Amino acid sequence: MLANDALRDYLLTRRSVGLAFLKEPGPDAEQLRTLLTIATRVPDHGKLSPWRLVIYAGDARQDVGDRLAAIVRKRNPAIDEQSLEQERQRFLPAPLTIGVISTARPHPKIPEFEQVLSAGNVAFNIVHAANALGFAADWVTRWFTFDTEAAAMLGARPEEQFVGFVHIGTPTAIIPDRPRPDLESVVSTWTPPENG
Repeated sequence: MLANDALRDYLLTRRSVGLAFLKEPGPDAEQLRTLLTIATRVPDHGKLSPWRLVIYAGDARQDVGDRLAAIVRKRNPAIDEQSLEQERQRFLPAPLTIGVISTARPHPKIPEFEQVLSAGNVAFNIVHAANALGFAADWVTRWFTFDTEAAAMLGARPEEQFVGFVHIGTPTAIIPDRPRPDLESVVSTWTPPENG
């Protein structure tokens, strides 16, 4: 396989773009199909496809926000309007959000953890695919990822778990890179234990 300098340079400079900096346009139908095809080309031991994707676009984005706000208000009737508005804006202004759900189940040969990792790879491949198509993306979790009622409203079935939501759109700003870890602090070379 030949070296791919463009891909290397992309991977060395890839950066998330926060939801507030994503706007129209988003992917069209053909681009979305390509994006989803790329997203699902991930390591998947046993060919289980232990994940599902849920698309939130158009008016559904505001509907999601209204429903999240209703859940929050029900639990805290005294909540202030500014906090409710924050919930209403959860999937705005990005024109597209894709929820990634882990459908990991007990399996005689493939640990559930490995299946969850496959779902995480789908989420990150969505980020890469969005960038490859000229958009920007932000993979987030937030409270509703882990909340049973909110997750069900967003499309998770019983025994399923979101691994996150990827917001996608056209970037409105160039986001400066953040500090990255010093390799010496996170990489080591294994050596046999002295008493092993």
